[in-house]
Amino acid sequence: MDVARAAPVSGWRYAAGAACGLAAVALALHFSDPARAAGVANFGVVFSSLLIEAVPFIALGAVVSALIEVFVPARLITRLAALPASLQVPASGLAGLCFPVCECGSVPVARRLVAKGLTPAAAITFMLAAPVLNPVVIASTAIAYRGRDSVWAMVLGRVGLGLVVAMAAGWVMARAKPGELVRAEAPARAHEGRAAGFFGHLAGDFVFMGRYLVLGAAIAAALQTFVPQDVVASVADLPVIDLAAMMGLAFVLSLCSESDAFVAASFVQFGVGAQLAFLVFGPMVDTKLAVLYTGTFSRAFARTVVVVVFAVTLAGTLWIEVLLG
Repeated sequence: MDVARAAPVSGWRYAAGAACGLAAVALALHFSDPARAAGVANFGVVFSSLLIEAVPFIALGAVVSALIEVFVPARLITRLAALPASLQVPASGLAGLCFPVCECGSVPVARRLVAKGLTPAAAITFMLAAPVLNPVVIASTAIAYRGRDSVWAMVLGRVGLGLVVAMAAGWVMARAKPGELVRAEAPARAHEGRAAGFFGHLAGDFVFMGRYLVLGAAIAAALQTFVPQDVVASVADLPVIDLAAMMGLAFVLSLCSESDAFVAASFVQFGVGAQLAFLVFGPMVDTKLAVLYTGTFSRAFARTVVVVVFAVTLAGTLWIEVLLG
């Protein structure tokens, strides 16, 4: 079976299995202890509300990503290679504002950019910046925090800190050579029509991102419903620990950047700095990206990205907490 066709099928099986598992757990809790029915109901409300708010952005991101993949010539991006080396990193970071690709889509784009002659520093900057700075993510973040006093702090803080972290990682990789960064090129896939390619990428991206959203929303709802709030509050009140905890949670949940703001906004016990740590770190380093990084780039690169992104995000959110209290 073709890999492109097998991925959506396996993705739907994954999502269906997760949904059935959640239903089974809820029913088991309900019948084993009817007193827990209120908790199960609250879990269902939180879980479904996260999905209802986030799924439209997953679909929009999949559509735009498929359009870029199939219809936008790669040469439009590789024109960055004509810029002076000192300008390629900031220009690549700002280019993320124009290309709404998620973190999974940005990895193969960065690989192609390096293969076409763009400096590794610029390609890595774009790869890390695009999932945080793209317009779909900015819109979803604004909607997730609408009605709150922190809405502009979250939107501007995510864009600003995301750009700084991506550029820092790019500059650290400035001395890397393409051969030291990118693994051997995989065999090219057979040519397919644009329409078939578009719908194939659309289905694959939607299912791939959607299954992680289902899992992330379930874990977030479980934490909000079944974990004692005094435990959550005790972590949320610990300086530095709260930031590291939210980054660790973002790593484990592996949400898509186009929907993670809805999950982050549900952790109301944590301050702006901790929620920004979740929203900046997650789209750059999480479990699914760790697999993609090690399969696409060298192991030394993967380690460097994790260390730099973690350190700069931690330092940046610490300053944000100091400034905003």
